[in-house]
Amino acid sequence: MKTAMKKAPAIVKARTGGSKEEKGETSPSQLIDARIAELGDWRGKMLSRLRALIKEADPGIVEEWKWRGVPVWSHGGLICTGETYKNAVKMTFAKGAALKDPSRLFNASLEGNTRRAIDLHEGEEIDGDALKALIRAAVALNKSKTK
Repeated sequence: MKTAMKKAPAIVKARTGGSKEEKGETSPSQLIDARIAELGDWRGKMLSRLRALIKEADPGIVEEWKWRGVPVWSHGGLICTGETYKNAVKMTFAKGAALKDPSRLFNASLEGNTRRAIDLHEGEEIDGDALKALIRAAVALNKSKTK
């Protein structure tokens, strides 16, 4: 059962030029930081852990904030999202069906032709090396499609 997510801090736009920070805008990374802090429970810790593994796997990854409050990671196209629900943290890979998953991390959205997801619940651990391998494979797939 999905639950409503709390709204993240509003993005404030200034009328001057310069970087987002100089204009008073909140960056996607800051919004993700705020979401993690706002959760304040195991879901925030899990989202933080997943985020760290994503960045370790690909330092060139771009953090985005889409669909009114969903952390998104991209590199040459969408890699994955990090959704939080009452009883789960869901990591959805946009092109997961095209990725090899020898460690069998994918455990949700298995019926679709395109995406795959990993649902994590309180007390569960994630195989960091296997997740980083999936991230790298997703980046490689995006790069192969852009040539």
